[in-house]
Amino acid sequence: MRHRVAGRKLSRTKEHRLAMRRNLAASLFEHETVSTTIEKAKEVKPFAEKLITLAKKGDLNARRRAISLLGNRKIVALEDGVEVKKGTVIGKLFSDLGPRYLDRPGGYTRIIRLALKRLGDNGQLVLLQLVGSEQNNEEQEQTPKKKRAKKAAVKGKEENTEVKSEEQAQANQEEKQNQ
Repeated sequence: MRHRVAGRKLSRTKEHRLAMRRNLAASLFEHETVSTTIEKAKEVKPFAEKLITLAKKGDLNARRRAISLLGNRKIVALEDGVEVKKGTVIGKLFSDLGPRYLDRPGGYTRIIRLALKRLGDNGQLVLLQLVGSEQNNEEQEQTPKKKRAKKAAVKGKEENTEVKSEEQAQANQEEKQNQ
């Protein structure tokens, strides 16, 4: 019987499972989306959400706990064939992701099933994503002209609704006077 036995073994030793969980969570925080199997994603999701909750606290004790659970891996990018250090995973977690989810009570990640199967073992592939990362990508892609045009369109709609509401108010007053 498996009474009170939590978690999946994933055909790995304990050390391998912990290392895999840390690496997947660090990659998720670094890239904000990861493609993996459904079993691994379901195992990593609660771990990642607990770390984001720690990042929302933002104090020194929470940072030390996150480092002990996750490690402090460097974020490195290739620019012109040269490796450039962009920071650390814990730094991004506490400076970007924690403040992003301050007003959200939970549910920081989502699992999206893909139609693809993995070669070799035919495992179900999924995307493990941080919620809200697509909004940040859209904002980065928009140029200042597009942002201004979008704001102007929103203002135009507001003005149109104000004009319509004023017209409706006048029409209502005329109807009351006629009655």
